Amino acid sequence: MASASSLSGDASSDLAPPPALRYRPLKAWRHFRELVKDKENTREVFHIFEALPWKGMPKAAESFLSSARGRAIMASEPWLPEILDDHAALRRLPAGSVAHAYCDFMEAEGLTAQGLVEEFERFAGDRPELDIRHIPYVNRLRDTHDLLHVLTGYGRDALGEQCVLAFTHSQQPSPAYLFIAYAGALELKRAVKGKAPVLRAIREGQRLGKACPRVAELPIRDLLPLPLDQARHRLNIAPPSYYAQTHRLWRAQGTDPYAILQPAA
Repeated sequence: MASASSLSGDASSDLAPPPALRYRPLKAWRHFRELVKDKENTREVFHIFEALPWKGMPKAAESFLSSARGRAIMASEPWLPEILDDHAALRRLPAGSVAHAYCDFMEAEGLTAQGLVEEFERFAGDRPELDIRHIPYVNRLRDTHDLLHVLTGYGRDALGEQCVLAFTHSQQPSPAYLFIAYAGALELKRAVKGKAPVLRAIREGQRLGKACPRVAELPIRDLLPLPLDQARHRLNIAPPSYYAQTHRLWRAQGTDPYAILQPAA
């Protein structure tokens, strides 16, 4: 996928079309096995998405970017990392808001929106080529990922990440999201024996994502000042009950949900 920073010129009609997308599940499985060995190996994630692409992305991008609403949103917030990384400005919004919850989450995890951009750019050569016209849309899909954690209540533990991917699949239906979510859930069940409803938590994430409007297509500036509970209600995001239940059961048997599938220190 060509990066925004490496592209120049306009989207003229003489640009060569990107290569046709096709599914390669065996390739996805091979890269998933490598990802299991080191879940921080982001390169493997990009290879999985290359093998299981969202074929409907161009249509979704064109629909949003060509609409009056989409054009207005892009004019107001053309580059989300600049907004999301300005924690001083976000902290001036009301206490209890989405903005404050987002700052709390990002600061606790040591994350930045720009850091995700840099990770994305680091593996630009591993991703399928992308039509230049769709890059602003793909950027929004990327830049709202951590906001999904905040809105859903899913943490950055192994199960929370799989649930966010299941939620995201219902928003942006790349088969890669669902593949990693369920394959990761099976790894969790293998790692921690018991009756915790891991797969139900993943399915619940799918349902929550389906009930919610596509977050990347919302005006984020309007969302940030809202009280977090109000934003969740407006977006039809119910508390993820099976995720919480799984955490309770794991802790009851002496397992820290945030330590599962973590590399050895």
